[in-house]
Parts: sequence; C-alpha cells; structure tokens
Amino acid sequence: MRDGALGIVVLGAGRIGQLHARNVARSRDAELVCVADVVIEAAQALATELGSRATDDPYAALAAPEVDAVIVATSTDTHVDLIKAAAAAGKAIFAEKPIDLDLDRAREAVATVRSAGVPFFPGLNRRFDPSFRALHTRIRAGEIGKVELVTITSRDPEPPPIDYLKRSGGMFRDMSIHDFDVARWLLDEEPVQLQVMASTLVDPAIAEVGDVDTALITMRAASGALCVISNSRRAAYGYDQRLEVLGEGGVLMANNVPRTTVSSWTERGVSADPPQAFFLERYAESYRAELEHFVDAVLTGSALLEGPEDGIRALVLAEAAMESLRTGRSVEVQQGPAG
Repeated sequence: MRDGALGIVVLGAGRIGQLHARNVARSRDAELVCVADVVIEAAQALATELGSRATDDPYAALAAPEVDAVIVATSTDTHVDLIKAAAAAGKAIFAEKPIDLDLDRAREAVATVRSAGVPFFPGLNRRFDPSFRALHTRIRAGEIGKVELVTITSRDPEPPPIDYLKRSGGMFRDMSIHDFDVARWLLDEEPVQLQVMASTLVDPAIAEVGDVDTALITMRAASGALCVISNSRRAAYGYDQRLEVLGEGGVLMANNVPRTTVSSWTERGVSADPPQAFFLERYAESYRAELEHFVDAVLTGSALLEGPEDGIRALVLAEAAMESLRTGRSVEVQQGPAG
C-alpha cells in the first residue's frame, strides 16, 4: 500500500466494475487492492491488467485490513448484502445505483450503514458532469431567478439485451433513476406529484418482459415548479443527454457532447459529428470526478456531495413512476424516511 492512499476493493468485474477499477488504478490518492467477482476469470483478467490481485469471494475481500473502502458494482440483487457486510467491516461504501430494486430493502441497507457510521456514496454520477455542474452552479447563483420548468432529455442509442432487461427492474429503476436524481438536484426541492405516459415502440420483446422503452414523465414540486423527463431506449443519432432549465429571468441549457468538435461548412451545407456513442464515453469525466470526490471525502473526513438519502429518494420517484404506469393516474409522491 502507498502511504496515504485509500485502499479500495472493487466488487464486480463487469462493464461498470471495469470502469471504476480503472479509475481507481489511475487515481493518485487511491490504490486498487483487489478485484472480486464470482466469475474468477473476469476478476483475474481485470486485476492482471491493473496490477492488482483477484478473488471470487467478495466477503473475504471486504475483510482485508488494507481495504479502507469498497465499490459495489455487482448485479443489483447482490447490493444489499454486500453493503451490509461492508458496513459491518467498517468500510466506506460507494454503491452503484439502484441500491436495490425493493424500496424496503434499500431503506434497510441505508439504516445499517447509518448505524455503522460509515460514509455511503450512492454513485449517481451525473451530478459530477462538468456541464451539468456548471449549469447547477449558475442556477444557485441566481442567474435565471426562480426555477419554473426543468426539461431533461435522456435517450439511449439502442436498448440493452433482453436478458438484461429481465433483471434490470424496469426502465424507471434502471435508466430514469439518474434523471430523477438530476431533477431533484436542479429543482432543489422534492417532487410531490408525478405522472407517466409510456409505450413500447422500439422492440415488442421489451413489452413481453413487462417493460416500456419510451416514456414522458411529468413532475410537480411543492412550489409549483415543473419537470418533464423524456426517455427513450432508441436514438438513432447517438446518446442524447440534454438539460434545459427555464427560470423567471431566462433559460440555461446543457447540450449534447459531440464525438469530435469538427464541423464541415461547404456550399452543400453545414454538418457536425453526432453525440457521443453511449454513457461510457459521454460520462467518462463524471465517473472520474465522482471517484476522486469519494476518495478525497473519505481521506479528509469531509462531507460527501451525495448521501444515502439521495439514492433512496430517486428510488421513491422510480416507484411512483411504476405506480403511475400501472394505474394510468397521477401519483402523489410520499418520500417517507430515507432509512
């Protein structure tokens, strides 16, 4: 272990675990102690690449004395047990969203974390995107006055595999949950009413597993401020991620990030590159920034910019969206305790 470095174990060697492990390995203030995955070949391949060790036993990895913190990047159905084990071991916890697909189990995990008194970071990375953070800072500085309408566009280039959708918890828990968190952050107050209109327009197989692929979500906060979220599992032109915030004094917008900034201007017209291909490219900087924030907060004992209540409250909104979809009605949002 390097002196002063935060020893981190990454649980899960899939796509998101690989991203986090590589960010840990690049960090000046953290050290990747171990990669754990029940598929030992995946853990070994990633650990070898990054000069770390591998195990197929996440609980043994958590118990190691040189481990100060854990990143939970396993499948969602394993999160709660691993969070509880990490809390019992006294480790700081960075957990990918959602905490769990069941709200009561998620609250139970949060209660365990709070009882243990360990830092908990819910991994809602979009707050750390440079453009989104700049927009948020300018709202709080009063540039456009009181916020009246937040519009969030969040569209994937194509749907994930059906096998993934069978266990993802549905569009609202898996995809829209990021948008619910961003909406709360920009509104700076809790939505109290929510309504969904949704369809399956991209792939009939998505409907067969009980999910939707196209949705409009409207929310109203207690002040009367509104938010509209536009979600789709298909955007032929790339990964579409935009924010617009209308206030009494004007509007702030954060637009898509293109694959390059090169544009063509000729007599035939003007053209530019499409948006980034997917979330790994579009939010690469936000993933690095959230990891560095987590490491710094744990090392210095400073406050995390996101806490367990943010993970719970985003999940509450996802549950309300599921209820609205099921009933076809507007839902009064009852946040209740975070844990």
